[in-house]
Amino acid sequence: MIVRSVRAGDLPALIDLARSTGTGLTTLPANEARLAYRVGRAEKTFRGEAERGDCDYMFVLEDDDGRVLGISAIAGGVGLRESWYNYRVGLTVCASQELNIHRQVPTLFLANDLTGHSELCSLFLHADHRNGLNGRLLSKARFLFIAEFREQFGDKIIAEMRGVSDEEGRSPFWECLGRHFFRMEFSQADYLTGVGNKAFIAELMPKFPLYTCFLSEAAREVIGRVHPDTEPALAMLKSEGFSYQGYVDIFDAGPAIEAETAKIRAIRDSQLLVLAIGTPGDDAPVYLVHNRKREDCRITAARARMAAGTLVVDPLTAKRLRLSVGDQVRAVALAAQA
Repeated sequence: MIVRSVRAGDLPALIDLARSTGTGLTTLPANEARLAYRVGRAEKTFRGEAERGDCDYMFVLEDDDGRVLGISAIAGGVGLRESWYNYRVGLTVCASQELNIHRQVPTLFLANDLTGHSELCSLFLHADHRNGLNGRLLSKARFLFIAEFREQFGDKIIAEMRGVSDEEGRSPFWECLGRHFFRMEFSQADYLTGVGNKAFIAELMPKFPLYTCFLSEAAREVIGRVHPDTEPALAMLKSEGFSYQGYVDIFDAGPAIEAETAKIRAIRDSQLLVLAIGTPGDDAPVYLVHNRKREDCRITAARARMAAGTLVVDPLTAKRLRLSVGDQVRAVALAAQA
């Protein structure tokens, strides 16, 4: 398996992937025109022709037969072109000594606080291939790219995690709150944001603080929680240093997690090494390995061994990266070393 930069020929495979995601993946709508636009913008981004607010680094997971099995992306800087909204979960205290009342009420404040941060987005792996190293490679490959081109990204990285919804795609948070202002299904609102129609958020969303005690119990319970299918991705990002700091999605109340870019493990611990070809051994640790290229970016996960400033990989790994002995790579252990 290899993670590489997207290209125009991937569009049919991306449309098929988008149709299988269900609701909740806002940045991967099943809309051919929108996806074609994103792919075109990504190609421009990888060529270094886009400003940070317009950068859309899209990657695909490809097997050795050339089949596209997954997608992931990085937005260079959210909210630098269009307003970026989240709810900040705060606290309102109501107190009266005379009446002996002291109440702490969680409160939702509409905020643009995450503007300018880079975002991990559009992570989706075909259900038939959610095994082995595929998910971790697809997600964590982005960290090696950020480490290699650090100046292109913000000082913080965020990730909006999919919130709770049922088998029919209904979100209890949306049903209790958003529906009253937008008069549409959650899936429709989610789709509209995905195809770039975000003006209605500012036009229709209430600007005043929302007291969560007015919400239903079902809606309150999902604030800051992820969809069960998203729990492995959340755990993976937490292991890299991400944490929840009280920001949630305005539609489904899924958590927005964040980390300082320089402190993300896979970025912080990555090294520049010289490629060597040999036999790492079956007991060698698994490394993420990046060919250090931008437009022709290729990243894989394979067993490898460090030796005197070199990274020893097997011939197949070198072939997947399209590199030869003596070429430089950026590499990091796939998981934190015990």
